[in-house]
Amino acid sequence: MDKDGPRIKLRLEYDAPLVLGPGKAQLLRLIGQLGSISAAGRQMGMSYKRAWTLVEEMNAAFAHPLVDSSRGGAGGGGASVTPAGQAVLRHYESLEELLRDQGASDLAAIGALMKQDKENGA
Repeated sequence: MDKDGPRIKLRLEYDAPLVLGPGKAQLLRLIGQLGSISAAGRQMGMSYKRAWTLVEEMNAAFAHPLVDSSRGGAGGGGASVTPAGQAVLRHYESLEELLRDQGASDLAAIGALMKQDKENGA
């Protein structure tokens, strides 16, 4: 455990099938910021193919696409997070915050039951 306490990694598994976790949430965030699937993937250390595959998985699982993209070319391509994508990301982040805030005492209790690192004087 680090000095700031445990990290919560929320992973939602749906029968769609879809797993929505920190990686896909970060990909959505970065596409929104950078306007590009390839740039978002690069920033996360993944190939364009991998980033595009994740976007396709998300778009296929929801009633409305989460990411809208246009092909490159003379004017260049681009991507944007749709209103549905923004809503999914907002709800995902809200769940993360809820777990951090409402679960703080449970996280502390679990941490107190863990072995203490003797090298750090604990």
